[in-house]
Amino acid sequence: MTAPKTLKIDFVSDVSCPWCAIGLHALEQAAERVKDQVRLDMHFQPFELNADMVPEGEDVIEHLQRKYGAPAEQMRQNQRAITDRGADLGFTFNMDKRRRVYNTFDAHRLLHWIDEQGSSEQQRALKHALFSAYFTEGENPSDHAVLLRIVREQGLDEARAKEILESDEYAREVREREAFYHQHGINSVPAVIINDRHLIQGGQPVEVFEQALRKLAGQV
Repeated sequence: MTAPKTLKIDFVSDVSCPWCAIGLHALEQAAERVKDQVRLDMHFQPFELNADMVPEGEDVIEHLQRKYGAPAEQMRQNQRAITDRGADLGFTFNMDKRRRVYNTFDAHRLLHWIDEQGSSEQQRALKHALFSAYFTEGENPSDHAVLLRIVREQGLDEARAKEILESDEYAREVREREAFYHQHGINSVPAVIINDRHLIQGGQPVEVFEQALRKLAGQV
């Protein structure tokens, strides 16, 4: 039996992006369908939807109205559609709990730390935990107490994470990664970059990711 091909995945996303949560779950389900052919070497890369967000955050509907200029009811319809897509993939969006938008820079610093010092599975688990904390539980991903609790629950080094959060460690590295992807034309997320060459944009259906993975596995 032929060994599965390994595909490098750079998953460019923000932990406050609902379509990123959808895209990740769809990609993982596609990977499960093709596991006999493909293995994914996943790396989560930073992208901030709201890099200039004030510390206290902003009401979700007000923020979306200001950003996109759409009526509040349309924003609510969009959120219902997102909730339905998440449910289809086994992920729970509790939009009644997710009432504010926050800055996510410190969350990205922790993800970068684990990418450098931990394993791919640890980084993926941390990403999932951050998505769940924000979208399912309505927690603030800029709150250091929330971030440290998530780190502890994932079995990671809480003391080391505290050191990072109380300093500017990994700030330069995260800014450099963000700039790199902006300079290469990534202006919306999720952006799934395969083997540094192939781009799949957006929270695509499972079938789209599955087809792409099968095709690219045959080209490796």
